Amino acid sequence: MKVIFIADVPNVARAGQTREVADGYARNFLFPRKLAVLANSQAAAAVEAHLKKLVKQRAIEEAEMATLAKQISGTEITLKAKVGENDKLYGSVTGADIAESLSKSISREIDKRKVDLAEPIRQVGVYDVTIKFTHDITAIVKVTVMSDAEGAEVPVKAVKAEAPPEEKPEKAEKKEKKPKKEKPPKEPQEEKPAQEEIPAAVAKPAEEKAEKPAKEKKVKAEKAEKEEKLAKEEKPAAEKKEKKPKSKAKKSEDKAEEKQE
Repeated sequence: MKVIFIADVPNVARAGQTREVADGYARNFLFPRKLAVLANSQAAAAVEAHLKKLVKQRAIEEAEMATLAKQISGTEITLKAKVGENDKLYGSVTGADIAESLSKSISREIDKRKVDLAEPIRQVGVYDVTIKFTHDITAIVKVTVMSDAEGAEVPVKAVKAEAPPEEKPEKAEKKEKKPKKEKPPKEPQEEKPAQEEIPAAVAKPAEEKAEKPAKEKKVKAEKAEKEEKLAKEEKPAAEKKEKKPKSKAKKSEDKAEEKQE
């Protein structure tokens, strides 16, 4: 879908430019936020009129910002805070604190978002802080951070406050990756001959044959045990039978002796 941008969209397009974008991106993001309109003759005329007003408005605002930047450039402000050991603050001085103090100093409102401070100040010192109105219009103010105790000395050493890193627009073309050095090919290792696998069909009968002698031995051992038990049981019975006839023979002999007497 071709659209005309009526406002700057970072990394996509600037106001007045025509671009091809995805249908969903246009319908769900650009159109509801009034960042772009559909590219046709009517829209082009409306956008042209809107851009003329926008250019005039921007020119006025930039002129005001440039005047303000000249006015505040070199301004010195002092902020007091509780200080501990090694000149470290209890807490910190933020961009909002600097904007508030600067606004009171020049009797004009300064947006805290214009204070270009990477991180809050946490130590006593004199700092050069950038006030960024636009990409091209900036001013530097001196911020002195000192102890709120009576008779505290004003720090002399100047420290440049670091600004947050700027967001770089995405490049359309990615950098070509450096070709990686090709590693020398490894020498092919001699493959060891794989052991021949015995088919399951052949292995199974062999296992069964190995198991049979063991089973036969077990059966024979059990049979021998049973025979021994039976032999032991039969022996006392035979002895009893033998004893009975002897006792009868003795009785008959005794009777015969008595008759003879």
